[in-house]
Amino acid sequence: MVSQPPGFVRAGSAAAYLQAFVLCGISTVLLTRAYLAATGYPKIAGGSLHIAHVLWGGLLMTVALGVALAFLGRAARICSAMLGGVGFGLFVDEVGKFITEETDYFYRPAAGIIYLTFAVLVVLTQWLRGPVDRTVDERRADAANTALIGVISGLTTRQRVEAIELVTGSERDVDRALVRLLNAVPDAEPRRVDRWRAAADRLRARLDTLLRPSWTLAVTACYLVMLPTLTIVGAVAESVTGDLDHAGERRADLVVISAAVCTVLLSIRGAAALRVDRATGIRWLRLALLTDLLVGQVFKFTVNQFAAVSALAVDMVALWVLARWSRRVSR
Repeated sequence: MVSQPPGFVRAGSAAAYLQAFVLCGISTVLLTRAYLAATGYPKIAGGSLHIAHVLWGGLLMTVALGVALAFLGRAARICSAMLGGVGFGLFVDEVGKFITEETDYFYRPAAGIIYLTFAVLVVLTQWLRGPVDRTVDERRADAANTALIGVISGLTTRQRVEAIELVTGSERDVDRALVRLLNAVPDAEPRRVDRWRAAADRLRARLDTLLRPSWTLAVTACYLVMLPTLTIVGAVAESVTGDLDHAGERRADLVVISAAVCTVLLSIRGAAALRVDRATGIRWLRLALLTDLLVGQVFKFTVNQFAAVSALAVDMVALWVLARWSRRVSR
């Protein structure tokens, strides 16, 4: 179970807001790098001045914090998460300038640092999605927060039912009052966001249908075995030709190779276990993939810079497939 500090009540929708923050941050970094490369890294100022985009990032994060502190409701939290994500993306994109004496924006390990920062945030998001041992007071507070959202913008049927379930069975007056308030607040009007969410749910259901054949899991296992194997073979070939000894990021290359060895060994163990115990095999495959995501990819970004995004995207698809299969097996 997930523990939390005394006096802190975890919001039921915390993971969704943090996910929006992370997605906006990642998109901002990629778009900023693409724009600067396409325009020749222009200076937004004249003469000797240069307004670094880290300043715009700080300004947007300040605005996001102000919105979160000054306004109530879901719209304010969504706005705060998105503005904060964009601001954080602009901020962390210039990390190379602040960890080098030459204030080098093109410092090669900066790409790995940026990736690791967002990887930690993704792990935090998954942690917030995990089960939590909630007290009666915490459940009551979450129900009251949902009622507040309903007063401002109405509630969907799902929100109303889930909030009432938090205090169902309690005989305390405050909980009975919360149930009456939750039943009294108006229904939420259909909005474009809700229509997009419904469309996403339908797409998710169709993708789940596509994943039902066992070959999808077999393909994922083969990918996790073959990709690090190709990395190792390529490293051996470069070592024979002497190219590896002259690599610009030789230490990073060695870490990538070490991570690839660990990944391929764990993947082979997982692929072999699939025939005997599918749940155990999936756990080994997820461990192999996390080894690549949290270790190998960090240094792949150092070596290949943002060209490593394509391989990362495939890894994320593989992680999604394994997560879906894990939930199916557990059911």
